[in-house]
Amino acid sequence: MTNHTSIEQDNRVALPLPPKSTYETAAEMDVYARFMRHLRHVPNSRVEIKILSAIQFTADMMDYSDAVVARILADLGLRAPRMAFPAGFLRFADQSFLRPRYDAQGPSAALQELRTHWNQIGEPKFAHIGGEYSLVGEAVCY
Repeated sequence: MTNHTSIEQDNRVALPLPPKSTYETAAEMDVYARFMRHLRHVPNSRVEIKILSAIQFTADMMDYSDAVVARILADLGLRAPRMAFPAGFLRFADQSFLRPRYDAQGPSAALQELRTHWNQIGEPKFAHIGGEYSLVGEAVCY
């Protein structure tokens, strides 16, 4: 059994689907293809780490930010635990959740579906209120 198959069997994860073939989605198709290609080669057993690593690799290869690649993949249907997404994307998503849905800067339909997914798999409902995304404590030594 390959690592890709184990991702497909995880009920907390839904992999993205390729974009419809139109001229405007050429960049999205490139992001999708690089992400899916790299996802199979990440040598880790944790699904969240595989997805995060593939997002970061895709961003580095295409000279995009991690948050932009994660947003494109979320728009294409990527559903995974919060740990699988980069901090920049989580900050963007959480700030949009604080705005009304009808607001221009409010959450898109894809983000609303992602939030519903997070609620269904048991992610903390009020994680967007905390607002702290640093992975390493920032201590100042004098």
